[in-house]
Amino acid sequence: MPLHSRQKTGRNDLCPCGSGKKYKHCCLKAAQPSDDSPWSRQREASGRLAQEMMSFARRGFANDVLDAWLDFNQDDSASPLQDDIEEGQIFMPYFLFDWDPEAPSRRRRGQTGMGKVAQSYVSMMGSRLPALESLILEQATTQPLSFYEVIRCDPGERLLLRDVLIGGETEVIERTASELLRPGDLGYGQICKLPEVTTLGRLAPLCISPRYKAAIVGLRGKLRKKIAKQQRELAASDLIRYGEDIRTAYLDIRDVMRTPPRLTNTDGDPLVFHTLTFRAGSAHAAFEALAPLARGISKRELLGKAKLHEDGTLLSVEIPWLKPGNRTHRDWENTILGHIKIFGRSLVVDVNSEKRAAKILHEIEQRLGILVVHQRTVAQSPEALLNKQKRARTAAGPELRSEAISPQPEVNEQMQAEFQRRVENWILQKVPALGGRTPLEAVGDPDGKEIVESLLLDWERQTENIADAGAFQPDINAIRQLLKLIPAVCMPVRSRDS
Repeated sequence: MPLHSRQKTGRNDLCPCGSGKKYKHCCLKAAQPSDDSPWSRQREASGRLAQEMMSFARRGFANDVLDAWLDFNQDDSASPLQDDIEEGQIFMPYFLFDWDPEAPSRRRRGQTGMGKVAQSYVSMMGSRLPALESLILEQATTQPLSFYEVIRCDPGERLLLRDVLIGGETEVIERTASELLRPGDLGYGQICKLPEVTTLGRLAPLCISPRYKAAIVGLRGKLRKKIAKQQRELAASDLIRYGEDIRTAYLDIRDVMRTPPRLTNTDGDPLVFHTLTFRAGSAHAAFEALAPLARGISKRELLGKAKLHEDGTLLSVEIPWLKPGNRTHRDWENTILGHIKIFGRSLVVDVNSEKRAAKILHEIEQRLGILVVHQRTVAQSPEALLNKQKRARTAAGPELRSEAISPQPEVNEQMQAEFQRRVENWILQKVPALGGRTPLEAVGDPDGKEIVESLLLDWERQTENIADAGAFQPDINAIRQLLKLIPAVCMPVRSRDS
């Protein structure tokens, strides 16, 4: 937040409202001549109010910004504001309108009232505060912040939002966010209701994907328990009273979304690809010692796919390293722990975790003893391996790339059917987001059904942009039919550049 004063804000300067955006992409539009529509008048008044209050805060409350930032984040060790400038979009309204370090029992007061900066600003302005700015300020300090789900969006025009915590739908005029959000997305913000127009008074910069709706539904359940003795539904006044709890939920979701995903294999081990190379005494000796690692597959079956010399001796063979069952997918008959390749006196093993690499090294050295020598182990992260594969596909000609991703039709069909079978088996698996219940169990109650639908929507989002033509895509509507949910209507994916 720039705390120095300026006579005039340049087009490419940071916007004085604290959003972190350039002035030309933020409040400049509000300062320019408009069509005098209710939305334009509200936008202009809101822009003037934000700039005037920011100037007022610079003069009298510059030393309080750090304390307010720590209070907003509910963390005395929060990263500096200048390192998280985008979050200023939701923090600055908190600082200007809500923050009050002297308010008693802030977590449980019945009414929010105006924060320290807003109180001082209104006291200074008195009756000089224009009527529209006064209404906007009143909305900013009395309307609750909540989580809103996008039901419908008209890009560049408006959004239809549903309050996930207390229910009810509201249509807001919103030019920018409606270009970025899609039905099913969630946002943490505040609605501003004026006599002629309803807009978003503030909105966090983070677009919350549907997968995190479970946390919001969980918060709703906790808030309902808090008022259970009153035998009534959650109301806007409850959201004001428990505003700190709601912001805690937003901060938790924000921090999780900002944390890079931890990729693991089905054993829960961090995903790191290892290639172990050995020198063996002979291909036959290595095969005889390691064939039992392919549990459930006979030596005859393995040799049926092997390559032999003209004299019948073994040239090369592949052995899948298997174990029975799977701790994550109960319907799997076995788990592939790695792939063993023997060709001549060379022995190469590929596994996907450090733990499995150590285990197979021990197995091979124990089974072959002095007949094998470990030469090297190379480890690669998933990102490094993916980049290597992309470079290889780019270097290959189009015919080679097409051949690499286009298996025989009958094989492709069988693999797709097996893939879809495993996808549909998800309805019988216990899901942490559902409190350990299966989706089939969860759809029996309204909250569980709502979470299941959000998980399926997020699943569709993750698979809709798969670039490889040969990649299998799950039929999510088939899962909805199994769960007796309404199939989703396929919507075209809107480019962010369009």
